[in-house]
Amino acid sequence: MLNQQNPFEFATGSDRLAKPVNIALILVIVAISAFLISKTGFIGSIALIILPFGALFMYYLFRYPILGLFSAISLGFVILGLGRYITGFPVGTLMDAILFLTYIALFFNKFKERIDWTAAKKDITFLAALWFGYSLFEFINPEAHSTEAWISGRGNALYTFLIVPLTLLFIDSKRKLDLFFYLWGIWSILASLKGIQQHFLGVDHWEQAWLDEGNAKTHVLFGKLRSFSFMSDAGQFGCDQAYSGLVATILFSVEKNKLKKWFFLIVFILGFYGMFISGARGAMVVPFIGVMTFSVLRKNFWVLISCILLLLVVFVFFKFTTIAQGNDQVRRMRTAFDPNDPSLQVRLLNQRKLKAYMASRPFGGGIGLGGVKAQKFRPNAFLSQIATDSWFVLIWVEEGIVGLLLHLFILFFVLIKGSYNVMFRIRDPILRIKMAALVSGMTGIMVASYGNSILGTPPTAMLIYTSMALLVNTDVLDTPLIEQPKGTIQISGG
Repeated sequence: MLNQQNPFEFATGSDRLAKPVNIALILVIVAISAFLISKTGFIGSIALIILPFGALFMYYLFRYPILGLFSAISLGFVILGLGRYITGFPVGTLMDAILFLTYIALFFNKFKERIDWTAAKKDITFLAALWFGYSLFEFINPEAHSTEAWISGRGNALYTFLIVPLTLLFIDSKRKLDLFFYLWGIWSILASLKGIQQHFLGVDHWEQAWLDEGNAKTHVLFGKLRSFSFMSDAGQFGCDQAYSGLVATILFSVEKNKLKKWFFLIVFILGFYGMFISGARGAMVVPFIGVMTFSVLRKNFWVLISCILLLLVVFVFFKFTTIAQGNDQVRRMRTAFDPNDPSLQVRLLNQRKLKAYMASRPFGGGIGLGGVKAQKFRPNAFLSQIATDSWFVLIWVEEGIVGLLLHLFILFFVLIKGSYNVMFRIRDPILRIKMAALVSGMTGIMVASYGNSILGTPPTAMLIYTSMALLVNTDVLDTPLIEQPKGTIQISGG
């Protein structure tokens, strides 16, 4: 017999609110809130509004620690853009806080049982730890004399070290892998929409102030704005959207669900359009190198030949024609095929200067102390007077030839192992293509990073670090084939 409960025996919300204790509590909260707002102004009021949402986030984070990993990936898309709106606050510490909180949440989530670290005991975890250990060694580099500079440049090694194990622990099923792709796609769409808004409607007050600080020199060319969305700059926006568009194109080709297929189609279209309005010349490398890599991984000779022919057509279009020269973005991209381009000549000259200086410094000049960004730490140093531009030049300058070789070894180790898994080990055909998409995208980003500081900058950095862990963990995600009993003959019909 069901228990019949009389609704009149229970106090309603209004009844509870009428109690003197609750009224007093509300008045105290209101008084404290008013006091804080009067002392802190606008920032305090925003903090009070965010506080309940922060409490809700913490609740779900400690229940589902994977939320921390996905939050870090999401934060990567906006963290550098936040600096245009929030001044006086080190927004970079938000990423540190999210990742460290995720580890704390993991500990408390498994408080009554022992955390099983088996999934994280992979070669990529060891390499990430080795890379972080080398960055700690840079503390005693005789060329480096700034702890503050090291902290400012900590992200590459520290975030690799933190994100790789979390990925191995949390993304252990195809459903979670798909969640990663959907999250990536959603943020790519939002980034493109923001870039489109800047392209057609212009920038807001804070973005204009950022341009007026000197960034207009590289972002307003021939009187036209290069869209940068909510990322660090137009180059990062263009390369990241090319990266997203490439991966979405491959996922679109394998997706069977119509709704999901439309989703990846939108990511693909908006991603490449975002690349186009960014005016980033180096971004063009990502899809072409990526598609060629994909065709090799798929062991498809005709696709490879088609890609090579397409590359030749694009090369001829930009190198030997003046078609669409009136379009600002096409005109800028065409300069990438000019060996006498002044920008290219300056970069080559800078690398020759650095080569002579770095010959006697195998461990580099210190993390955070390479390029013009280091002027706030060592304004008169030789290295802070020369732009590094390239991501790999930056690693070489800050961590020396030893650090560069170690960094390249880790990247190529992941690419080679990931490619081997795709070509010879993964049995699930759908998973094989998804992993091929990650290998292809990573390859394109690595090539593009030779000309721009792309690979280690959010959001691309978070996507690459996550992909590195996934590419060496395919045995966990793969679906084993059903073995046929011995002596039976499998018959397939056409």
